[in-house]
Amino acid sequence: MNTLLVCCGSLILLYSAYRVYGTWLSNKLFELSSDAEVPSKQLRDDHDYVPTPKSVVFGHHFTSIAGTGPIVGPAIAVFWGWLPALLWVVLGAILIGGVHDMAALVISMRNRGQTIGEIAGRMISPRAKILFLSILALALWIVLAIFGLVIANIFAWYPESVLSAWIAMPVAIVIGLMAHRGAFSMTIPSLISLAILYAAIYVGVYYLPLDVTRLPFMPAAESESILTPTVFWTLLLLVYCFFASVLPVWLLLQPRDLVNSHQLFVALGLLILGLFVAGLTQSADLFAAAEPISSTIPADAPPIIPFLFITIACGACSGFHCLVSSGTSSKQVSCERDAQLVGYGSMLLESALAVLVIMACTAGVGMGALSKLPTDSPANVGNAATYRYVTGEDGNALRGRDAWREYYRSNAEDGWKGQTLKKNLAAFVEGGANFLSSIGIPLELGIGIMAVLVASFAATTLDTATRLQRYVLQELGATVGLPTTNKYVATSLAVGVAGAIAIFAGPRPGEGGQLLWPLFGATNQLLAGLAMMVASFYLWRRNKSVAVLAVPAIIMMLVPGWAMTYDLVFNWIPGKKYLLVSFGAGILLLQVWMFVEALLVWKSARGVLEPQLPALEKVTVTT
Repeated sequence: MNTLLVCCGSLILLYSAYRVYGTWLSNKLFELSSDAEVPSKQLRDDHDYVPTPKSVVFGHHFTSIAGTGPIVGPAIAVFWGWLPALLWVVLGAILIGGVHDMAALVISMRNRGQTIGEIAGRMISPRAKILFLSILALALWIVLAIFGLVIANIFAWYPESVLSAWIAMPVAIVIGLMAHRGAFSMTIPSLISLAILYAAIYVGVYYLPLDVTRLPFMPAAESESILTPTVFWTLLLLVYCFFASVLPVWLLLQPRDLVNSHQLFVALGLLILGLFVAGLTQSADLFAAAEPISSTIPADAPPIIPFLFITIACGACSGFHCLVSSGTSSKQVSCERDAQLVGYGSMLLESALAVLVIMACTAGVGMGALSKLPTDSPANVGNAATYRYVTGEDGNALRGRDAWREYYRSNAEDGWKGQTLKKNLAAFVEGGANFLSSIGIPLELGIGIMAVLVASFAATTLDTATRLQRYVLQELGATVGLPTTNKYVATSLAVGVAGAIAIFAGPRPGEGGQLLWPLFGATNQLLAGLAMMVASFYLWRRNKSVAVLAVPAIIMMLVPGWAMTYDLVFNWIPGKKYLLVSFGAGILLLQVWMFVEALLVWKSARGVLEPQLPALEKVTVTT
């Protein structure tokens, strides 16, 4: 029952914050109006600027921001105990993350859908624009490399997830064409697409797990070839991302997010139902599975402060969200008042997802640790993978703290280095499958559903991030005179550099993104601090109170900067991790430079509006 109390209490607090604090932000701080002009109508081109129903924009925005961050981050952070992770996820989202996302969305909508980097040039200084765009470009390459790696690894570790994840793309194109023609109600097609995606999970689990190691052209696992399963999937994903970036937003990106959002909402609903039943029957016990604050932290682990706050980025506060808010969502919102749901509401829903991840990685895995039988095991039926509960010396399945230690045991015995991406993701996937088993879903099918959930969340973020990187490189090219103003050149550079980092930067092919994971959290949070600094200037120039944004901005620049400096001094430089050193030092220097630029103009900017945008030219829409 304590599992339910903690989980439900967190969700109720998030909902209450949306109704109370979110409404105050909407009505008092930003003064949103249904009559305000929006970029999707001002600049409509039916390619990037497309007026879109609130529910569709919400689906796009939520699935784009909720990638692997709110899954991997909390799955790692419960290492310090579930209570600090839970407090940061809930309170951070309410007071910092949600405000950040909503501010970026509103300010972009009031500046013709420009990205937050472009807006920085008018709010602070032209030099600040170049600095911010440079930081955005570096951050997005890190995001693309890491998220591409995560999806590729999910496909390699859980082949049953591949079919449903890829079949969503042709389904999305059909939905996009139907919606664009406007001749059909989208209710029936959406339900049909949902049925197709879940049928594909079932087929993928029991009949058609797509394991690329069985393909004739794939080298043996022990070979030195660069073509590993991770590299294969990474390359294929980046090819998809190229097309998703250059095609009209209504044809692939927007409908894919729509159909995936339905699939993911159903999966989250099943997860909540399973958690409720498991908690009610007391088969899931949060306190029995993991300590609120861990008492067995190894000596080589980084200190909880500041590292908790960069380990959990997405789920509490994420600078990447300012790119989604100002890069794609602001160009689709059809009514300014929708910003509360799309900006603030999506962040709180992502926080709710992070709460579920914490529950799955503690109470869920406490229901039993799972192991996958070898593919040649006689216990396997057909093509389906078979999972069994790990047993102790007495022959009984491990439960509670013993089961939890099967996933997190290395933290106490082998130290912090025992943390692996595979183990962290397995804790969520298999802990979630335990919840689903409490409502009668077989373990192997539950694992398929959870693996698809991870892959789909990450994929919708990956394709959106590619499009955002294209925007950033185009803006940077126009500002400093580079040839990246062409969308095909910019997109090629975006996916090419990300692919090189993911494939070639690591100790083995396809591990570059994993090498950059320690950098992701700090960069992400620094970006959030800078975005809130730009938003503070927007309010400051209008003689509005800035404390709601300025205080979190300072926190989100100091704490991640502290963590990154710690890593540089004590880990990356002594360990000769020169890729991390170059990225980390470069981002820190750019951030400090931009902060100095802001300080120089802060006092004189009070009550002085930024330079106005040039008058709009008449836009002709061709369909």
